Amino acid sequence: MRILDLLKSESVDVHAQADNKDQAINHLVDLMNNQGNLKDKEIYKQGIYAREELSTTGIGEGIAIPHAQSETVTAPGLAAMVVKNGVDYQSLDQQPAYLFFMIAVPKTGGNEHLQILAMLSQMLMDTEFKDKLINAKDKEEFLNLINEKEVSQRQKEETKKEEQNAFSGTYRLLAVTACPTGIAHTYMAAEALEEKAKQMGISIKVETDGSGGVKNAPTAKEIAECEAVIIAADKNVEMARFNGKPVIQVKVADGINKAEELINKAISGNAPIYHSDHAVQSDEETSSEGIGRTIYKHLMNGVSHMLPFVIGGGILIALAFLFDDFSINPANFGTNTPLAAFFKKAGDTAFGFMLPILSGYIAMSIADRPGLAVGFVGGALANAGGSGFLGALAAGFAAGYLVNGLRRLFDHLPDAFEGLKPVLLYPFFGILFMALGMTFLINPPMSAINNGITGLLNSMGGSSKILLGIVLGGMMAADMGGPINKAAYVFGTASIATGNYDIMAAVMIGGMVPPLAIALATFFFKNRFTKKEQQTTLTNIIMGFSFITEGAIPFAAADPLHILPSCVIGSAVAGGLSMALGCTLMAPHGGIFVIGVIGNPIGYIIALTAGSIIGMIMLALLKRPLKNAS
Repeated sequence: MRILDLLKSESVDVHAQADNKDQAINHLVDLMNNQGNLKDKEIYKQGIYAREELSTTGIGEGIAIPHAQSETVTAPGLAAMVVKNGVDYQSLDQQPAYLFFMIAVPKTGGNEHLQILAMLSQMLMDTEFKDKLINAKDKEEFLNLINEKEVSQRQKEETKKEEQNAFSGTYRLLAVTACPTGIAHTYMAAEALEEKAKQMGISIKVETDGSGGVKNAPTAKEIAECEAVIIAADKNVEMARFNGKPVIQVKVADGINKAEELINKAISGNAPIYHSDHAVQSDEETSSEGIGRTIYKHLMNGVSHMLPFVIGGGILIALAFLFDDFSINPANFGTNTPLAAFFKKAGDTAFGFMLPILSGYIAMSIADRPGLAVGFVGGALANAGGSGFLGALAAGFAAGYLVNGLRRLFDHLPDAFEGLKPVLLYPFFGILFMALGMTFLINPPMSAINNGITGLLNSMGGSSKILLGIVLGGMMAADMGGPINKAAYVFGTASIATGNYDIMAAVMIGGMVPPLAIALATFFFKNRFTKKEQQTTLTNIIMGFSFITEGAIPFAAADPLHILPSCVIGSAVAGGLSMALGCTLMAPHGGIFVIGVIGNPIGYIIALTAGSIIGMIMLALLKRPLKNAS
């Protein structure tokens, strides 16, 4: 596909008349409609104005590129016009716009046209080429200029790829460019930064996060070796990978219009250091780090996306029990009153997404966007097939590596299939093989493991409730949100259905202790922790009271040999005391906020306090004072 496959003669006007921005947009929409690729030009125009509300597409230097992605577009297209006298388009540089390209993109379809539009955006960064288009005498000259420039641009891109492949040094700068639609500004900013860096003799690698996906992403080694990073983006990009690096964050328009200024600031040594509180989630090459660390990163990507569903849904379910009347119908406790039924339905809906979200985002961490759908389906099949959390965990990793395998397999296909891969080949074959794998390979053994764990815990419950409470409490702190924690939690929630409310009480208290023990330790034994760790006291108190065990993960990851034993012992004590004091809990989540549905709430608070204090004391004994707590 070439630019002139999208830009037809009937959609070009080199002698257009427009007195203002609205007239310019109306005329461009009419030109686009001449191609016959709009089912409803008014709906398409609404999409153009919606994009303008995000930020003006008048990028400056006399150019405007209004664009929209809409369900009313049946085929990708371009329209172009020149207004010789200029139009006040509210451009970024407050100067008139003379050259206009309007882009129409379908909601679904291949991404080959996006690559063409990206190339056009890069071509327009050439001032001489832009001026020639503005001064074109007729449509034929206008289209010929584009055709000739595209040939040279393709050659330039090939040369750039060859140079990048042959480059064996260290990039001084890295950059990421992204805009909400990922059609034009993303690539114009990348082109501006690359060209300016080349003129200044500075090596740079620019990642583009456009509609066609992430391209040219830096490796872990390149990130570690670069001097600074420039983020020119109007949407969220993956930032955790840049933790500890000097980072400049600006609008994508600044990448286009202030490239030299950004580069000078980046190499000045004065760029602020970026600090991330999240686990790294980028799909890096694993050769530079251990397999265990790589697996942990993918797992945390799934867990971090799953938590809002668990927490929000769990608290809503807890409210359902809080506002319900047990005496109406004990068998339907949680849905007896209309208000309770509302909270229960909302909470259950959120909980229903838990396993597909976990699996989907593990797969996405491994295989980027193509892995998401395959992982979601795997998680849903794990839920339906009885393999639960462990099955969803296995499904996420299987889906990610399955899609990576399909990528390598389909790399041998002709270039004509490139646009079909993300919308047809990856999802079809990925979901098909995922369904087969879940049915015959993952669900049967994982279901057996789940049943085995449940049977073991049930057998303990019959012999010693206190011992069961100790084991469940300790399991909740053993990996703080990982498979052992989730196995205990699932057992606790399943026990609610059988009326064993004391088990759920021990499970929740075991999950509440780790953040609370750490919070107490950071407050009373400050010399064992850095200044940054000391600042988390209040956060961990809130997370502990909210039954969010994962608040302790950063501490456990940084110092597992001291943190984990302390938290496990504290949680085990709390779980055992909860059982011994006869505490019960009819809600699967909510922490201290569901105290109204906790049986023997005073005993529960005593058990929670005792476990947290013991955890704190263990931390103080095991962790040595730091030489410089900073």
